[in-house]
Amino acid sequence: MAQDDPKTLVSTDWLAAHLKDPDLRILDASWYMPDAGRDARSEYAKVHIPGARFFDIDEISDHRSALPHMAAPSEKFISRLRAMGVGDGHQVVIYDGAGLFSAARVWWNFRLMGKTDVAVLDGGLPKWLAEGRVTEDLPPIMRDRHITVQRQAHLVKDVTQVAAASKLGNHEIIDARSADRFAGTAPEPREGLRSGHIPKSKNVPFHAVLNPDSTMKSPAEIGDVFAAAGVDLTKPAITTCGSGVTAAILSLALERIGKYDHALYDGSWSEWGMYGDLKVAKG
Repeated sequence: MAQDDPKTLVSTDWLAAHLKDPDLRILDASWYMPDAGRDARSEYAKVHIPGARFFDIDEISDHRSALPHMAAPSEKFISRLRAMGVGDGHQVVIYDGAGLFSAARVWWNFRLMGKTDVAVLDGGLPKWLAEGRVTEDLPPIMRDRHITVQRQAHLVKDVTQVAAASKLGNHEIIDARSADRFAGTAPEPREGLRSGHIPKSKNVPFHAVLNPDSTMKSPAEIGDVFAAAGVDLTKPAITTCGSGVTAAILSLALERIGKYDHALYDGSWSEWGMYGDLKVAKG
C-alpha cells in the first residue's frame, strides 16, 4: 500500500477515516476514451463515494481551443469550483471509475491553479467498491465556496516550448502512450494524426507505474521504471501523451518520487501529430 500523502496520493483506508471531515471535498473525475462505451456522468449518478461532486473534464476546459480538454482559464476554473462548493481551506480527494486514470489529470489541474491540498485516491472507485465501502446515488447539497487561485505557469508547456526542448535536449520528454503508438506501429485513435513520437522523447506507458489493481507502484518501483526507460531524472521533465490525460499520471508518479521540476505538455500528441512541420520520430 502506498504511503498516504494528502498532496499526492491517499489510500481508501485514509479516505474512509476522513470521510466525514467538514473540510474534505471529494471529486469524481471519471473520463473515458470515446471507444470505451462508458458514460462517466451517468455512472456517477448511479453510484459514487458519499459527498462526491462530478468534475467534468471536457466542460471545465478551455473551449477557445480546438484541442481536447485543454486546461481551463483561471476564471472558468474559479467559477465552476465555487459553484461546486470547493474552495480555500479544503482538502480535495479526486477519484475515477477506472482506478487511476483521469483523476491524475484533475490533480494536475488543481496544481496548475496553485492548489496543493489535493490528492488522488489510490485505486479509485473500483478499489472502494471491491472493499464494500459505502456509496450513494444522490448528489450532495452544494453551497458556493470562495476560492482563490494562482496559476503556476511553469507546470504547463506549449508546443513552441516542447519543440525547443526536443531540439536542445535539455529536458526529458516522457511519453505516456502505449509502446506501439510511441513507435508509430499502431494508428492513433484520433483521426488525422500522424503516428510516432516527439524526437528525443522517452516512452513510459502510464500502466508501467501502476500495479495490476490500478494502484500506483511504490516510489522505489517508480524510480526503477523511469530508469529502465532511460529517463535522466537529473534533467527537468515534460510529460506528454495523446491529449494530456495520462501524461498527468506520469506527473503524479514523478511527484511521488520527489522530482518536482516537471511540466505537462497540454496539447500532447493531439497537437504535435496534427502539424506536418513538426518532426516525428518512429521506432
